[in-house]
Amino acid sequence: MNRSKSASTAVIIANGRFPKHPVPLSYIREAEYIVCCDGAANDFIARGGMPDAIVGDCDSISEENSIRFASIIHPNPDQETNDLTKSVLYCLENGKQQIIIIGGTGKREDHTLGNISLLADYIEVAEVMMVTDWGIFTSIDSKTEFRSHKGEQVSIFAIDPKELTTHNLKYEVDGRILTNWWQGTLNESLGDSFSIEPEGRLIVFQAYK
Repeated sequence: MNRSKSASTAVIIANGRFPKHPVPLSYIREAEYIVCCDGAANDFIARGGMPDAIVGDCDSISEENSIRFASIIHPNPDQETNDLTKSVLYCLENGKQQIIIIGGTGKREDHTLGNISLLADYIEVAEVMMVTDWGIFTSIDSKTEFRSHKGEQVSIFAIDPKELTTHNLKYEVDGRILTNWWQGTLNESLGDSFSIEPEGRLIVFQAYK
Protein backbone atom coordinates (compact mmCIF):
# COMPACT_ATOMS: atom_id res chain seq x y z
CA MET A 1 0.00 0.00 0.00
CA ASN A 2 1.44 3.34 -1.06
CA ARG A 3 -0.35 6.40 0.24
CA SER A 4 1.01 9.72 -0.97
CA LYS A 5 0.32 13.00 0.76
CA SER A 6 -1.94 15.43 -1.09
CA ALA A 7 -4.15 18.43 -0.46
CA SER A 8 -6.83 15.99 0.71
CA THR A 9 -4.57 14.61 3.46
CA ALA A 10 -4.91 15.56 7.12
CA VAL A 11 -2.93 14.61 10.21
CA ILE A 12 -4.89 14.11 13.42
CA ILE A 13 -3.03 14.51 16.71
CA ALA A 14 -4.82 12.27 19.22
CA ASN A 15 -4.56 12.37 23.00
CA GLY A 16 -2.12 9.48 23.42
CA ARG A 17 1.61 9.72 23.99
CA PHE A 18 3.29 12.25 21.74
CA PRO A 19 5.69 10.40 19.39
CA LYS A 20 9.48 10.31 19.53
CA HIS A 21 10.20 8.17 16.46
CA PRO A 22 11.25 10.08 13.30
CA VAL A 23 8.51 8.54 11.13
CA PRO A 24 5.47 9.95 12.96
CA LEU A 25 7.37 13.16 13.66
CA SER A 26 8.01 13.55 9.93
CA TYR A 27 4.29 13.27 9.20
CA ILE A 28 3.62 16.08 11.66
CA ARG A 29 6.47 18.21 10.30
CA GLU A 30 5.33 17.81 6.68
CA ALA A 31 1.59 18.03 7.30
CA GLU A 32 -0.38 20.57 5.30
CA TYR A 33 -3.39 20.32 7.63
CA ILE A 34 -3.38 19.34 11.31
CA VAL A 35 -6.42 18.61 13.46
CA CYS A 36 -5.95 18.24 17.23
CA CYS A 37 -8.32 16.23 19.37
CA ASP A 38 -9.06 18.75 22.09
CA GLY A 39 -7.37 16.65 24.79
CA ALA A 40 -4.13 16.77 22.79
CA ALA A 41 -4.24 20.45 21.89
CA ASN A 42 -2.60 21.88 25.02
CA ASP A 43 0.46 19.62 24.74
CA PHE A 44 0.80 20.08 20.98
CA ILE A 45 0.64 23.87 21.29
CA ALA A 46 3.11 23.82 24.19
CA ARG A 47 5.54 21.97 21.91
CA GLY A 48 5.31 24.78 19.38
CA GLY A 49 2.65 23.17 17.19
CA MET A 50 0.04 25.22 15.34
CA PRO A 51 -3.14 23.24 14.63
CA ASP A 52 -5.50 24.15 11.83
CA ALA A 53 -8.48 22.91 13.83
CA ILE A 54 -9.25 21.69 17.35
CA VAL A 55 -12.15 19.24 17.58
CA GLY A 56 -13.93 17.41 20.39
CA ASP A 57 -15.94 17.99 23.53
CA CYS A 58 -13.60 20.95 24.11
CA ASP A 59 -13.73 20.45 27.87
CA SER A 60 -9.98 19.76 28.15
CA ILE A 61 -8.43 22.73 26.39
CA SER A 62 -6.98 25.42 28.66
CA GLU A 63 -8.74 28.76 29.07
CA GLU A 64 -5.73 30.51 27.54
CA ASN A 65 -5.79 28.32 24.44
CA SER A 66 -9.58 28.45 24.18
CA ILE A 67 -9.26 32.22 23.82
CA ARG A 68 -6.13 32.23 21.64
CA PHE A 69 -7.48 29.61 19.22
CA ALA A 70 -11.20 30.42 19.46
CA SER A 71 -11.51 30.79 15.69
CA ILE A 72 -10.42 27.20 14.98
CA ILE A 73 -12.17 25.38 17.84
CA HIS A 74 -15.02 23.18 16.65
CA PRO A 75 -17.01 21.73 19.58
CA ASN A 76 -18.94 18.51 19.06
CA PRO A 77 -21.04 17.50 22.08
CA ASP A 78 -22.06 14.07 20.70
CA GLN A 79 -21.58 11.60 23.57
CA GLU A 80 -21.91 8.57 21.26
CA THR A 81 -18.48 9.16 19.70
CA ASN A 82 -15.04 9.94 21.11
CA ASP A 83 -12.83 12.87 20.15
CA LEU A 84 -10.87 10.80 17.63
CA THR A 85 -13.99 9.92 15.64
CA LYS A 86 -15.21 13.50 15.90
CA SER A 87 -11.89 14.62 14.41
CA VAL A 88 -12.14 12.08 11.59
CA LEU A 89 -15.68 13.23 10.78
CA TYR A 90 -14.53 16.86 10.80
CA CYS A 91 -11.77 15.99 8.32
CA LEU A 92 -14.27 14.30 6.01
CA GLU A 93 -16.64 17.26 6.19
CA ASN A 94 -13.74 19.43 5.05
CA GLY A 95 -12.72 17.28 2.09
CA LYS A 96 -9.87 15.37 3.74
CA GLN A 97 -10.18 11.79 2.52
CA GLN A 98 -6.69 10.62 3.52
CA ILE A 99 -6.12 10.74 7.26
CA ILE A 100 -3.03 9.96 9.31
CA ILE A 101 -3.54 9.52 13.05
CA ILE A 102 -0.61 10.32 15.34
CA GLY A 103 -0.63 9.86 19.12
CA GLY A 104 -3.42 7.29 19.12
CA THR A 105 -1.56 4.89 21.42
CA GLY A 106 0.88 4.84 24.33
CA LYS A 107 -1.16 5.79 27.37
CA ARG A 108 -4.01 3.80 28.95
CA GLU A 109 -4.35 0.41 27.31
CA ASP A 110 -8.15 0.60 27.04
CA HIS A 111 -7.86 3.86 25.11
CA THR A 112 -5.15 2.36 22.91
CA LEU A 113 -7.23 -0.71 22.05
CA GLY A 114 -10.30 1.41 21.44
CA ASN A 115 -8.47 3.79 19.12
CA ILE A 116 -6.88 0.96 17.11
CA SER A 117 -10.23 -0.83 16.74
CA LEU A 118 -11.84 2.36 15.42
CA LEU A 119 -9.70 2.08 12.28
CA ALA A 120 -12.03 -0.69 11.12
CA ASP A 121 -15.03 1.64 11.41
CA TYR A 122 -13.37 4.24 9.18
CA ILE A 123 -12.75 1.89 6.21
CA GLU A 124 -15.96 2.78 4.38
CA VAL A 125 -15.55 6.54 4.63
CA ALA A 126 -11.84 7.34 4.30
CA GLU A 127 -8.29 6.08 3.88
CA VAL A 128 -6.98 6.10 7.42
CA MET A 129 -3.76 4.85 8.95
CA MET A 130 -2.35 5.15 12.46
CA VAL A 131 1.36 5.88 12.78
CA THR A 132 3.06 5.09 16.11
CA ASP A 133 6.56 4.94 17.54
CA TRP A 134 6.73 1.26 16.59
CA GLY A 135 5.01 0.97 13.23
CA ILE A 136 1.93 1.63 11.13
CA PHE A 137 -1.63 0.29 11.48
CA THR A 138 -3.77 0.10 8.33
CA SER A 139 -7.36 -1.12 8.02
CA ILE A 140 -8.56 -3.05 4.95
CA ASP A 141 -11.65 -4.96 3.82
CA SER A 142 -10.61 -6.07 0.32
CA LYS A 143 -7.56 -7.54 -1.39
CA THR A 144 -4.62 -5.25 -0.70
CA GLU A 145 -0.94 -5.31 -1.59
CA PHE A 146 1.46 -3.76 0.91
CA ARG A 147 4.90 -2.38 0.17
CA SER A 148 7.34 -4.10 2.49
CA HIS A 149 10.89 -5.42 2.89
CA LYS A 150 12.27 -8.85 3.63
CA GLY A 151 12.04 -9.57 7.33
CA GLU A 152 9.50 -6.86 8.10
CA GLN A 153 7.42 -7.86 11.13
CA VAL A 154 3.72 -8.03 10.28
CA SER A 155 0.67 -8.67 12.46
CA ILE A 156 -2.91 -9.16 11.30
CA PHE A 157 -5.91 -8.48 13.53
CA ALA A 158 -9.27 -9.79 12.32
CA ILE A 159 -12.26 -7.67 13.30
CA ASP A 160 -14.83 -9.92 11.61
CA PRO A 161 -14.79 -13.74 11.96
CA LYS A 162 -14.38 -14.32 8.24
CA GLU A 163 -11.84 -16.12 6.06
CA LEU A 164 -8.62 -14.51 4.92
CA THR A 165 -5.67 -15.54 2.77
CA THR A 166 -2.15 -14.11 2.72
CA HIS A 167 0.62 -14.15 0.12
CA ASN A 168 4.38 -13.77 0.61
CA LEU A 169 4.37 -13.97 4.40
CA LYS A 170 6.53 -16.46 6.31
CA TYR A 171 3.51 -18.06 7.96
CA GLU A 172 0.85 -18.13 5.27
CA VAL A 173 -2.83 -18.04 6.11
CA ASP A 174 -5.01 -19.91 3.60
CA GLY A 175 -8.76 -19.45 3.93
CA ARG A 176 -8.58 -19.40 7.70
CA ILE A 177 -10.81 -17.62 10.19
CA LEU A 178 -8.87 -15.94 12.99
CA THR A 179 -10.92 -16.13 16.19
CA ASN A 180 -8.61 -14.14 18.48
CA TRP A 181 -6.32 -11.18 17.91
CA TRP A 182 -3.12 -13.03 18.91
CA GLN A 183 -3.53 -15.64 16.14
CA GLY A 184 -2.37 -13.32 13.35
CA THR A 185 0.51 -11.68 15.17
CA LEU A 186 4.29 -11.98 14.74
CA ASN A 187 4.37 -12.86 11.05
CA GLU A 188 7.12 -11.79 8.66
CA SER A 189 7.34 -10.48 5.10
CA LEU A 190 9.38 -12.50 2.61
CA GLY A 191 10.14 -9.69 0.18
CA ASP A 192 9.41 -6.19 -1.04
CA SER A 193 5.66 -6.72 -0.87
CA PHE A 194 2.96 -8.99 0.53
CA SER A 195 -0.78 -9.16 -0.03
CA ILE A 196 -3.85 -10.09 1.96
CA GLU A 197 -7.27 -11.20 0.69
CA PRO A 198 -9.88 -10.75 3.43
CA GLU A 199 -13.57 -11.54 3.43
CA GLY A 200 -14.10 -9.15 6.35
CA ARG A 201 -12.36 -6.23 8.02
CA LEU A 202 -8.74 -6.49 9.12
CA ILE A 203 -6.23 -4.22 10.82
CA VAL A 204 -2.66 -4.78 9.63
CA PHE A 205 0.43 -3.70 11.58
CA GLN A 206 3.82 -3.22 9.92
CA ALA A 207 6.77 -2.64 12.27
CA TYR A 208 9.64 -0.32 11.40
CA LYS A 209 13.11 -1.74 10.72
